[in-house]
Amino acid sequence: MSQFHPFVMERMMSQFEQTVDYNLSESGVHPIVLRDLLGNDPDIINQFLNTDLNYPYANGNPDLRQNIARLYDGATPDNVLVTVGAAEANYITIRTLLEPGDEIVIMLPNYMQIWGIAKNHGLHVKAFHLQEDAGWAPDLDELRDQVTPKTKLIAICNPNNPTGRILTLEEMDAIIAVADSVGAWILADEVYAGAERLTDEETPSFIGRYDKVVATGSMSKAYGTPGLRIGWAVAPAGVVDDIWARHEYVAIAAAKPSNHLAAIALSPDVRPRIIARTRDYIRRGYPILESWMNEHPGVFDLTPPQAAAICFVRYHLDINSTEFVDRLRREKSVLIVPGDHFGMDHHLRISFGLPRDYLLPALDRIHELIEEIAG
Repeated sequence: MSQFHPFVMERMMSQFEQTVDYNLSESGVHPIVLRDLLGNDPDIINQFLNTDLNYPYANGNPDLRQNIARLYDGATPDNVLVTVGAAEANYITIRTLLEPGDEIVIMLPNYMQIWGIAKNHGLHVKAFHLQEDAGWAPDLDELRDQVTPKTKLIAICNPNNPTGRILTLEEMDAIIAVADSVGAWILADEVYAGAERLTDEETPSFIGRYDKVVATGSMSKAYGTPGLRIGWAVAPAGVVDDIWARHEYVAIAAAKPSNHLAAIALSPDVRPRIIARTRDYIRRGYPILESWMNEHPGVFDLTPPQAAAICFVRYHLDINSTEFVDRLRREKSVLIVPGDHFGMDHHLRISFGLPRDYLLPALDRIHELIEEIAG
């Protein structure tokens, strides 16, 4: 058997997120309950309750694909494939566009799924980095140096996981120019679009700016419905059909009730309400976390995130990040994500898009461990 690189962050979360008292490892906001999603409209409620538990359209129900297409300039339902989460969309996109030995350039830090897929399937992996001392701006000179005529794909996460950084339009254009110079695809993980902290303007997509783009999205982050396990890939129609062919090997289809609920959530009448809810959690939660960090002078350095319900913070304690997180889980029953999972020790990823009465006790327990380590 060939060497397998496990997805260490998701392995940890799969094993422990349901067993701790406080889970601050999740990168979305506090999940919505079904009653709040459906609202008080009896027609919507009855329509959902009358959903038969048959197979849906394998590529996603037409109303859902239409609602997703509305989010992207120039897209139609033929440009949309509905998947089981963005995780499946990312996986089958890589398996469609690249073959063993192909060169891929990945933004780091990043949601490390694509890095692991690339390693596990024999791709030649290169990286360009976000610069912490420049507010997590991308090192575009490094990108230009790393991309070669052999580069088949550049993988982007925007807004970024774990830093919450949003690319400027000028940075997006620069990335596109580099991709275009060698004819490379851009795989844009855009699952945090809509979860902006500082503005009501939604993060622009790479779709519509360059022909060779696959953008992936999800109901998990900006929509607070991770349990639906609905994601999507948006791309040129012919490429969508090729990705769909891989989808039939992996999942066949996402669940029909999930298709139906996601279509409701993304409908023009409901989506603004859900986005407002997400931003409210983010904007209420961040000041709590920031105030807590300020109570620990000399311990934390933080570049405030522009989007998402997470921060990526550097800490100044004499302990490895994985050891810190393991101790926090075992001794305090709180789960966060170590910087090691992003290849950056002495960092932690901490969620804050949560109710105050959940977030504060969790932070108190992290404080207890900090005090014990600092002596």
